[in-house]
Amino acid sequence: MEEPENILVTASPSPLHRFVWDKQGKKLDIPNGWDCLRPGDAAVTKTLKSLGATWTATRKKGRKTFSDGVWAATENIEEARRIVAEKRVAPGYAKKRATDIKRREKKQAEYERSFYASLIKWLCFHPRYQTEAERMSQLICEHAVPVGSGTVARTERIPIEDRAAAAAIAWMRHQTTGYESMSIPLVKGRRREVRRELAQQSKKILSTYRNGNDINANCPLARALS
Repeated sequence: MEEPENILVTASPSPLHRFVWDKQGKKLDIPNGWDCLRPGDAAVTKTLKSLGATWTATRKKGRKTFSDGVWAATENIEEARRIVAEKRVAPGYAKKRATDIKRREKKQAEYERSFYASLIKWLCFHPRYQTEAERMSQLICEHAVPVGSGTVARTERIPIEDRAAAAAIAWMRHQTTGYESMSIPLVKGRRREVRRELAQQSKKILSTYRNGNDINANCPLARALS
């Protein structure tokens, strides 16, 4: 068995199994004296990784990656829990935590306002449909902006203007097309092609609102906003 180190691995088929797979598909037996710290307490997990070797198990579902826990020496897991527990009962911890939460909430609120403004700007609806623009932007924000949503709105790899555009098209794909019920062949690249086709349909719908034209009674966007 190779020497334990800090690495990412794919999850084992079951928590009862004492092995995992690494990113190259190699089977790794769990070292003797190791246990799995299940996800749920970020402070304990972060502390554990500072104490020694760990194997972080992840599982992919669709395009999202979820944590299945962190494998590490049992004594290190117990020590991490002890360290965090002592910090949490120390004087001033509650005050510091309240300050941190308040700071994160303020940052989140500021981002929500910026993202909403970017959506309004990108939609660029005719003044005749300003109410619809505001309603649509609000619905997209409620879905895409929350921390942990895993949507394009949470990425920092692209400018906020591009995030807003991508989030709007994604929202329309799920709300104004039959994407959810489509049977897409399992052919490489086909799902991407379908999304591009649906994006073009969505942009045609948006052009009606941008130009201030009359809206058809069967408009899927009108139904989604109602």
